[in-house]
Amino acid sequence: MLIVFTLFFVGLFALDLITPDRAYSELENTTLSQRPALTQLSAKGLNSYFTAYTKYVKDQVFGRDQWISLQSMVETTLLQKEQNGGILLGREHMMFPRTFGLLSSEERTLPKNTSAVESLCQRYPGKVNVLLAPAASDIYPENVPANAPLLDENNYLDPLSAAVQAAGGRFVDVRGTLTDHKGEYLYYRTDHHWTSLGAYYAYQQLCTALGLTPFDTAAHTAQTADRFYGTHYSKARTWNAVPDTITWYDVDVDEFAFVANLQQDKQLAQLGEVVQEDGLELLRVDGMMDQRKFEVRDKYAAFMWGNSGYVKIKSSHNLNHQEGKTSRLLLFKDSYANSMIPYLTYNYDEIIVVDLRYMAKSTKELMQEEFDDIFVMYNFSTYVSGASDLAKLKF
Repeated sequence: MLIVFTLFFVGLFALDLITPDRAYSELENTTLSQRPALTQLSAKGLNSYFTAYTKYVKDQVFGRDQWISLQSMVETTLLQKEQNGGILLGREHMMFPRTFGLLSSEERTLPKNTSAVESLCQRYPGKVNVLLAPAASDIYPENVPANAPLLDENNYLDPLSAAVQAAGGRFVDVRGTLTDHKGEYLYYRTDHHWTSLGAYYAYQQLCTALGLTPFDTAAHTAQTADRFYGTHYSKARTWNAVPDTITWYDVDVDEFAFVANLQQDKQLAQLGEVVQEDGLELLRVDGMMDQRKFEVRDKYAAFMWGNSGYVKIKSSHNLNHQEGKTSRLLLFKDSYANSMIPYLTYNYDEIIVVDLRYMAKSTKELMQEEFDDIFVMYNFSTYVSGASDLAKLKF
């Protein structure tokens, strides 16, 4: 037994030496530690070095992905664990984040965000529409592991709805609509986002509330991207996860320009034209989908070319177009809105999309412009956290 273990670890050590280090784990969606350098020959310097080196060895161990999968298989199959990596493993192969309650930071942030939304509604009476996408656990509670004390979002959505309406806005409550269609594929199994179908049902309800003609999916050809493993899978890494399928429509628009990180993605500049618009450097590209992303793990990032702080869309297929008038929409959002925005191009001539997490400038100047409608569209989890950055709104 001693000889076997010795040979095993010697072989593993040799494989580690000849295997190139990886900078990024696509399956785990995380950056891996690189070999540290010893900078100080002191007790503190040595301690920091060996701590960093231990993490480096763990991150760069040969066959890391396979070891993690083996651990997950043992824990979920043999030990019958119903959670892994902070993810609850539910029925129908659905995965849910383990959210038992609001964090203390979220309890402080929530009233600030609600106050910002109320101010927005009061400043632009009759124009503001608030839509918060509920978590999958709220629509599919029967698929959550038994007795998991998950946060009840209704305790927060109901008061928010009342506050928005009292301030002169409209709260588009999609909980009932999604529950009515829960037998359909509304949320990805391995990811926290809703599917294009879930987004479409919410969009239909929004159109009904505003008296708009909705995009007709039957009149367009749906396209698909298979083998999508989302953020929940990256954390849980279950061996028997069922991959998701992304459905999308190749919507043609007159202009799609966004603030792009050209330093991080060197290829982007070759895919479009860099222009100066609205006081920003924007990349103008053809199409609303970054189809390169369908070849990597994070396929959802194909929608809207990922999350940009500022996006400008112009469309000539507005089903509600009025001759001599340009209808404009201002949309504050997180990534949940990305799969809905292609539908909205059939209801507005121009859409300005702002993700306050990445917005490079103050919104005060933007809010001086004229818009027919203003949407605030987040998922509940982002809305209650500081990640929504709604407190950045300046009028």
